[in-house]
Amino acid sequence: MTDEIATTLVATGLIKRYGEATVLRGVDFTLESGTVVGLIGENGAGKSTLSSIIAGIKQPDGGSMTIDGRPYAPSGPLEALTSGVAIIHQEIKMIPELSVAENMFLGRVPTRRGRVDYAGMYESASGVLAQLGVHLDPRMLVGGLSTATQQEIEIARAILREPSFVIFDEPSASLGQEETERVLEQIGLLRDRGTGVVYISHRLDEVSAISDRVVCLRDGAKVGDRPAAEIDRDGMIRAMVGRSIERRAIEPEPHGSEVVARVTDLCSDRFEHVSFDLHEGEILGLSGLVGAGRTEIVRALAGADPFRSGEVEVRGRRVRIRSMSDAIAAGIVMVPEDRKTQGLNLNRSSAENIATPWESRLAKGFVTRRFLTKLKKRMAEELDIRGDLDKPVGLLSGGNQQKVLLGKWLVQKPTVLILDEPTRGVDVGAKEAIYEIIRGLSRQGVAVIVVSSELEEVLLLSHRVMVVAGGRPRDLLDREQATPERIMQLSVPS
Repeated sequence: MTDEIATTLVATGLIKRYGEATVLRGVDFTLESGTVVGLIGENGAGKSTLSSIIAGIKQPDGGSMTIDGRPYAPSGPLEALTSGVAIIHQEIKMIPELSVAENMFLGRVPTRRGRVDYAGMYESASGVLAQLGVHLDPRMLVGGLSTATQQEIEIARAILREPSFVIFDEPSASLGQEETERVLEQIGLLRDRGTGVVYISHRLDEVSAISDRVVCLRDGAKVGDRPAAEIDRDGMIRAMVGRSIERRAIEPEPHGSEVVARVTDLCSDRFEHVSFDLHEGEILGLSGLVGAGRTEIVRALAGADPFRSGEVEVRGRRVRIRSMSDAIAAGIVMVPEDRKTQGLNLNRSSAENIATPWESRLAKGFVTRRFLTKLKKRMAEELDIRGDLDKPVGLLSGGNQQKVLLGKWLVQKPTVLILDEPTRGVDVGAKEAIYEIIRGLSRQGVAVIVVSSELEEVLLLSHRVMVVAGGRPRDLLDREQATPERIMQLSVPS
């Protein structure tokens, strides 16, 4: 009896250039069946480029790949899929007018006797969704479903194809703890079935929990490849940034005593009975599982969505919020969770993005080059935005894009700043920079509401934490009371 040879994907000396910039520098990468490789690195390190080449989305300028010793050089994603390689993107690509099942079977709809086999399609879709622990009617239209649910559908779509290798690119970026645990469980099942998995994430605890090996890229080169059991979180951070970044449990500086905003019994179709006071310079964390109503609450406060009853006061005056313009006029601004679809115009320059909300107020409706130059210089200095701000913002790294989005709403200092997932999809170094920006705004007296799916982030920043479950506030905890255990107890709907 001969030993069975494991299915293996091998990349050797991969090189990728964009003009004069080299973004991959001779990277070697191996993925064996039945293993999970965690792929880490700061934004711009080359993770997405490497995964895109493996998945056939981009073509290398040098190097080669093989599967089981046979040449593998996909000309596109479809050819990669045919070879057994699938990728699940961070950016969700769903057609809202189609059902869940139709999106899952897009491009390969099953037929029977010349007609679409809807019964078979719904049955297969239900089976895969059930494996993921997703309780969803496959006949539902995707339009209107939450980001987290759409991400789970995206994962189910890839699993339907039973690939030999799957690349997960930040799959948990829009998910809460419960949903993330389901994804990690499913990845464990894939590994047990013999699938090779690449897991890309900035959440290093997840990488440690699920990976057999951890590969680190820095500046386009592979700088580490170690068994996961031999490298801890601090070691991963040092490998990623080339230096030690201390995740300090910094106590927030004391906030002011003045109540600058008061929300009383706010209710909508998505949440009810929300009440809290917000003090000058206070950082209020909003915690809860995905779907708890966190984003819906802050969108109502920011005028993005309507609420049916309740009162909002800013600096002692009751304000009517029927639109985002009303909220901005009252001193309430919000940085949304999805910078690419809700916050930024990726084809316009960073300077133009920053100026957009303030053109009529600051430039009297006529934006000059001098106005943009002055504005971009100020915001770049204040927020340490790196890169050419005159080029399309889509060319910047995720961390710098997030800083541009922050700058867009800090041109005039607000009374209340709402941050929905402020560090989603950014690397460790950019996270630390954004945390310092938030703390700096707090010191200047700006009241900040932070919505985050990362419990560590909420606990690190907040003076107080409001826990939401099932569309209702469960409790408002002081910093001393806000332990991970207590927050999770409150987050699970009773």
